[in-house]
Amino acid sequence: MKQKKLMLLGGIRYLLPVIKAAHEQGYYVITADYLPDNIAHQYSDEYVNVSIIDKEAVLKVAREKDIDGIMSFGVDPGVIAASYVQNQMGLPSFGPFESVDILQHKDKFRAFLAENGFNVPWAFGFSSETEAWESRDKFTYPLIVKPTDSAGSKGCTRVDCEEELMTAIQYAFKYTISGHIIIEEFLEKKGCSSDTDSYAQDGQLKFVSFSAQRFDANAVNPYTPSAYSWPSTFTKEEEEYLTREIQRLITLLGMKTSVFNIEVRVATNDKPYIMELTPRGGGNRLCEMLRYATGVDMITAITRAMVGDEPDVIEQKPYNGNWAEIILHADNDGEFVELQIDPSLPAEVVEEDLWVNPGDFVHGFEAANDAIGTLVLRFENAEDLEKAITNQGEWLKVVTK
Repeated sequence: MKQKKLMLLGGIRYLLPVIKAAHEQGYYVITADYLPDNIAHQYSDEYVNVSIIDKEAVLKVAREKDIDGIMSFGVDPGVIAASYVQNQMGLPSFGPFESVDILQHKDKFRAFLAENGFNVPWAFGFSSETEAWESRDKFTYPLIVKPTDSAGSKGCTRVDCEEELMTAIQYAFKYTISGHIIIEEFLEKKGCSSDTDSYAQDGQLKFVSFSAQRFDANAVNPYTPSAYSWPSTFTKEEEEYLTREIQRLITLLGMKTSVFNIEVRVATNDKPYIMELTPRGGGNRLCEMLRYATGVDMITAITRAMVGDEPDVIEQKPYNGNWAEIILHADNDGEFVELQIDPSLPAEVVEEDLWVNPGDFVHGFEAANDAIGTLVLRFENAEDLEKAITNQGEWLKVVTK
């Protein structure tokens, strides 16, 4: 029997558990991007040098390699190309390419939500700095400016007055791939927003999770997530409403089988909003965290599904305790010295995953790719978790010089 081939777009660290799961299933793994030194290529069976935002180039390579499946797990820029190849080659797919294109472009996504009666902030898309600036009379403050298609919070800025607007517009255009940005209402959140992963099979949600997404107000970019915890800060009713709306969205778009990275929030007007939904595993090891917290293995399931094999049954399961993931990062540019964790922390350190060594140069925390590692923590109660996660400076130090 022919060994099945799985192509993974990108080469970042978050692909390593996917490669491991694929190898455990006996698959041949091809990783693809334009950076041969990326870490994932050291663990795959084969590397191909191709731009993952060039869908025709990716399709050409996929046909040459006679692949059985493709995905862009944790790598947002590759989702469009992965979907295109799936649909062109008749491979197992996330869903229609046209639907994936809507999900991957924030301006199209906001328009779709509005047309279909979802709660949605006001939003405008622009293809030039001049067009965005000349539309400023349409805006109310605060607002947020961001590329329609970047990942890891690159290019995102909150703007509180017109004097800050042009700088934010220029910053967003610096990080857009397609040349489009979006300016939208900034929804003040009640409690914590959520950014976590869920799983649908054949268009039906099988596992849904909501997290409490945390931010470092002192970071270079205060809109880059710096920690996550489970369970969320939402009420049971809010989670039930969001689950129904997520299912409605998946159904309307004709989506099929995928891990979905989903960002939602409840605003101070008490309305729940779907902010983003994309057919990929999230970065920051979210699927791994949920495997720790619930035992649900979405990574193996989606790896099998993407090459046409029947996955194990995925079903809703409760959290085994209170879990937190800390995204380790430096406060500013400098040379890494050490990581200090106070032993009095009332949590089990389940995993300490440090990606740098003493003497390595590290950057201040502007985007997700400035992270230097993760901490996986399990707390016995919600009170200890909340106190620890909101007072990280008391027990955690990333020392630089």
